[in-house]
Amino acid sequence: MNLGQVHMNGGDGETSYANNSFFQEKAISLTKSIREEAIISLFSKTLPRSIAIADLGCSCGPNTLSVISEIIIVVEKFCQELNCSSTEYKIFFNDLSGNDFNSVFKSLDNFKVKLLDEIIKTEMGPCYFFGVPGSFYGRIFPDRSLDFVHSSYSLHWLSKVPEGLDNKGNIYISNTSPSNVVKAYYKQFQKDFSIFLKCRAEELVEGGRMVLTIIGRRNNDPCDTEYLCDDWEVLATALNDMVLQGFIKEDQVNNFNIPHYYPSPYEVELEVLNEGSFVINRIELFETDISASSDKSDFDSESKMSRLLLCDKIGYNVARCMRAILEPLLVSHFGEAIIEDIFNRYLEILIDQKPKERKNSVNVTISLTRKG
Repeated sequence: MNLGQVHMNGGDGETSYANNSFFQEKAISLTKSIREEAIISLFSKTLPRSIAIADLGCSCGPNTLSVISEIIIVVEKFCQELNCSSTEYKIFFNDLSGNDFNSVFKSLDNFKVKLLDEIIKTEMGPCYFFGVPGSFYGRIFPDRSLDFVHSSYSLHWLSKVPEGLDNKGNIYISNTSPSNVVKAYYKQFQKDFSIFLKCRAEELVEGGRMVLTIIGRRNNDPCDTEYLCDDWEVLATALNDMVLQGFIKEDQVNNFNIPHYYPSPYEVELEVLNEGSFVINRIELFETDISASSDKSDFDSESKMSRLLLCDKIGYNVARCMRAILEPLLVSHFGEAIIEDIFNRYLEILIDQKPKERKNSVNVTISLTRKG
């Protein structure tokens, strides 16, 4: 599997990440207060004349700039309250080299205009924007060059698929996966997250802050059926059906595993404590409603037909979101010719499920301070 293809669908088309990142948007909204608390705490202690902010795994689309806008507005309002001069902003967008950085930078002019309107101020500190391609599972910034690091819905991606997996018929951890598959995934997460923390500790100034949101789980048992990921089970079903019908070779599916791991809060906290460079300020769990992308008010909840329509709408939105995330990875392994068929089958399976069978996404958010 070519993990160089781990990037979202670029552009602004129907299957683009920019138009299908509503679940990520919901997670960003739910964790807004934690980011605000961290940035105010950081800024109020030193009132820096310049602040360097990095968004790691920034991807593309409206969510990329919404977090940056939110942070700048918080700082500007704080400066106004203290009647002090605005600061200078250095904004770093990081993702793998396949990310659609062009769309991010094309949207900056409109972003700046809207930002000034929201601040309601004739003048604010200068903003400098930089693209930083590369894996965050390694050094990407100079020593002590960052004040604030943010990452949302990125750290569940592993640096690679764990080695030596024998996970026949599955594409992720399943209740039929051998125990060594579960151990291999957790070991890879431990290694990757530890490296991530070590690198950020070298890049952040003393007292620098970091807020991370990771798709995770509540339970410490990754094989607990309550917390197994619906989406991978559905995709595995679609792929295995295509094997039975001769559209895909069985070996292709057996050799395809998703490079994800969904940690529990305990697993996240344990790696932070073991690495030792950060103080944990807060660690929280949030759930993202899978129906958040659909306007329930459009449907009469008392009507059976309306409930079916809502189920279809949820399934359609989930399928579009998954395609925006996974299409480049699937194309690199299975080829482009069968992509439409894969996601048509995926959608059909989702619609056949009852809405109550769908689980909400669990998010682990942790706020950290770089030790002095």
